[in-house]
Amino acid sequence: MEEVKLPSVKKLADERTEYNTIQFIVIKLGNEQYGIDIKFVDNIVRMQHITRVPKVADYLKGVINLRGEVIPVMSLRLKMDLPADEITKATRIIILKMEQHGMIGIIVDEVKEVVTLGIHEIEKASYDGKEEKNNFISGIGKHGQELISLLDLSAVAMEK
Repeated sequence: MEEVKLPSVKKLADERTEYNTIQFIVIKLGNEQYGIDIKFVDNIVRMQHITRVPKVADYLKGVINLRGEVIPVMSLRLKMDLPADEITKATRIIILKMEQHGMIGIIVDEVKEVVTLGIHEIEKASYDGKEEKNNFISGIGKHGQELISLLDLSAVAMEK
């Protein structure tokens, strides 16, 4: 299985405080772009066999074995009340390392790029709370002419 390693992630995270910038991995879910703070990303792997676990929420797809470690995997699409995943060659599992939740994998349609956003390029999200997926957005990043919805990973990782 081929893995995608991020170049010097620790160095990038250290630069965050020095220059008031934050780096995000830009992913696609359907036609929408979302950003994941790089400090939470441990690894990005190709889609692989996921072992189902009985009696769990629909968005929890099961577990994978990554170098001897069992990691739960969730469908970010289902968690955000979007249409079910369509597995393609571009589909990836992003392994997140979070303090409260440990390691967790999220299925994404595509990993596009890493972008650096200055603090002034990020606006706080303000929603009326009617749509479920809006609860998972912490802000909006402006990168050139594109807008990137920035994911609140704590909200994503919490059980419904």
